[in-house]
Amino acid sequence: MTTTSVIAVKKREITSGTKEWADYNVNCIKGCSNDCRYCYAKIMAKRFGRCKENNWKDMIVNKNAVERKYRKYNGRVMFPSTHDITDDEKVKEACFTVICKLLESGNEVLVTTKPSLSVTKQIIESFGLYIGQLQFRLTITSMNNHLLSFWEPNAPSYEERFSSLQYAYAKGFKTSVSIEPFLDYEPQELVYTLEPFVTESIWLGPMNYISRNGVSIEEEERYEEIRMNYYYEHLLSIYKDLQYFPLIMFKDSMLNRLR
Repeated sequence: MTTTSVIAVKKREITSGTKEWADYNVNCIKGCSNDCRYCYAKIMAKRFGRCKENNWKDMIVNKNAVERKYRKYNGRVMFPSTHDITDDEKVKEACFTVICKLLESGNEVLVTTKPSLSVTKQIIESFGLYIGQLQFRLTITSMNNHLLSFWEPNAPSYEERFSSLQYAYAKGFKTSVSIEPFLDYEPQELVYTLEPFVTESIWLGPMNYISRNGVSIEEEERYEEIRMNYYYEHLLSIYKDLQYFPLIMFKDSMLNRLR
């Protein structure tokens, strides 16, 4: 089978950013305590002087975003897209307030998070009446906590995220997973493990921004290892392995590299 025919199987209109997942996105926090090394929101905030390397992890509530009214949007709303929903009480209260307003206005809400089980349980307890409007998209990028602790230093462990997925699924909520960026050289095992607890989709994609500047000598080996994940031949091999797997969706960032 040629490369062209392989990619044609999943051909669709190419979009960008959050438009692959939702028509609108809403945020109410500045910064994110996960402090992921590859975070696009952090990169852009640093570029435009809205934060520095050492204070992005300090989450600040945007009161205007919390206090405003939210209308019924014509399409799915993703919340959040540039920060996470954490166990910090001020952050959690702000996020829950915004979720509540979006749901009460009749919106379909896609909750995106690197989840802790306690927050997942509280979301389900608080918004159980809106089970038909709320879907979880949980970011689970590796089964290897050693990798997670480097690339996503303050985010929950793999076990915490997997338990959150299982819990939401057991409670009857719509579930989906983002494996972007996939941190394991071969993400297939992670896909196979998560699939039984997913009702909608599993999204797979590479890391889009791998820094070459400001990387210490000690860290350079990690950056070289992650680049090995995303060479054309390897991406194509993963694509061929998973292209017909139930629920799999390839991010445009991956399809673009294979065209």
